[in-house]
Amino acid sequence: MTEPSPADRARLGSTEVVAVGRIGKPHGIRGEVYVEPWTDAAEERFVLGAELATDPPQHGPLTVEGVRQQSGKLVLRFAGLEDRNAVEAIRGAYLVLPVTARPPIEDPDEFYDTDLIGLTVQTLAGEPVGPIVDVLHSTADSLLVIDLGEREVLLPFRKEMVPVVDLERGIAQIDPPDGIFDL
Repeated sequence: MTEPSPADRARLGSTEVVAVGRIGKPHGIRGEVYVEPWTDAAEERFVLGAELATDPPQHGPLTVEGVRQQSGKLVLRFAGLEDRNAVEAIRGAYLVLPVTARPPIEDPDEFYDTDLIGLTVQTLAGEPVGPIVDVLHSTADSLLVIDLGEREVLLPFRKEMVPVVDLERGIAQIDPPDGIFDL
């Protein structure tokens, strides 16, 4: 399964819902399907009886009727989808929840990726840079993908490089290392 494109993440994150997973290929012939979770709390989101809306909306809502791991991958069974053909018909659909269903983040220096995407980036001096179009995660750092127009630049999401994130004003102020935009 592949990661969503920045456009998909921005589209899903900028509405009143947030994607918590995507339906993958069927598993077996009895209506089970692989699901790619996009949440740190998969064990809380994908439980028996959980009802999930979908994007596109005509595929849902879906109620989790079975959940298990298969070779380290999440396998779900949804009520009413009894065979391989039924789950193949919803393959690629996003599983979404209302943004308000996300638990609040207590740490003022932590953010949901979908809250960062779309913020306007400017230097501490107020010079415009461009919008954040994606957030990438690696073992070393989270990286903000900033659209400069003709190209994109990756900036480590560290307090010393991104000292101000103001969600209410829709801006992130950066103190980038010398030369990062000159490459």
